[in-house]
Amino acid sequence: MSDATTTEEVEDAVEAAPVQETDPVAALTADLQRLQAEYANYRKRVERDRALAHELAIGAVLTEFLATLDDIDRATEHGELTGGFKSVSDQITAITTRLGLEKYGTTGDAFDPQVHEALIHDTSTEVSVPTATKILQPGYKYKERILRPARVAVTDPAETTAE
Repeated sequence: MSDATTTEEVEDAVEAAPVQETDPVAALTADLQRLQAEYANYRKRVERDRALAHELAIGAVLTEFLATLDDIDRATEHGELTGGFKSVSDQITAITTRLGLEKYGTTGDAFDPQVHEALIHDTSTEVSVPTATKILQPGYKYKERILRPARVAVTDPAETTAE
């Protein structure tokens, strides 16, 4: 019986050998696929973080220019911007626009507390919804990020009493 037992053991070992060889290969393949997926996710996360840092840096620089842009707007409104200064202001405005800075806020817009900052409140029967009736300082945004809300005078609808 020892010969039969030995033969059975040898047959079992031969049948088990390919299975044992495939299991390490399958495990290594699974590990490699997992590492590749982790690396791809890492690269995507790094690119997303890099893009966000880039946007934040540009937003910070543009925020520093807002006071200068306000001064340029006031000088333009008063007709004080002529000659070389006009050329420089046009270049600054063109550069900030090319970088993606958007000016917003117009008289008559519906008041939105997400993009407007109310500095003055009034009531009137001429409006049916809260409305920005005067832009005291324009708002600026870069991409979808609000750098500064538009500062406005808001007119609320007057409540009419039914008699």
